[in-house]
Amino acid sequence: MTDRTDVELVQQFQNGDESAFNHIVRRYQEKVYWVARRYVTDHDVADEVTQEVFCKAYESLRGFRKDSSLYTWLYRITVNIALNSLRRQKIREYFRIEEMFEVEDVQAVAPDEALERQEQRTLINEAVARLPEKQKAVFVLRYFEELPYEDIAKILKTSVGGLKANYFHAVKKIQEYVKRAHATH
Repeated sequence: MTDRTDVELVQQFQNGDESAFNHIVRRYQEKVYWVARRYVTDHDVADEVTQEVFCKAYESLRGFRKDSSLYTWLYRITVNIALNSLRRQKIREYFRIEEMFEVEDVQAVAPDEALERQEQRTLINEAVARLPEKQKAVFVLRYFEELPYEDIAKILKTSVGGLKANYFHAVKKIQEYVKRAHATH
């Protein structure tokens, strides 16, 4: 049973044989993991990427047109998901904006730290105010209102892909603004 080709496994899955997908997972799980691991260095994150790849593959495999090999298709999905994971991770690590907007017990924080946090909040508010209107709208709705991209797309009547690009650019501009402000102090 394990000597079936990828084409046969895909065909069997598309015809309703769920066990064929299990064979695909067993065949490619390690390869997918190591592709993900080249992008994300953390084992747990690579595991999450691998899991997400096979969830996405399961959802999309019925429509797989065999324009490329199964492995090439899985590889492309893996790279996209790993890169998205990296982008999210870099934004979270570099730009920990949520810490800057936490309500804190003023008495529990040293006066100089409270002043520094207030300066950071002011800088971020200034940076957000300077964003182009569309980027500002996307950033506010996504970050502060925590709306999913799909909802924002409906509100702003635009594509999810365009929104993600606008959000990414907004975050970069805010980062650069804050960096420049710190460099001048």
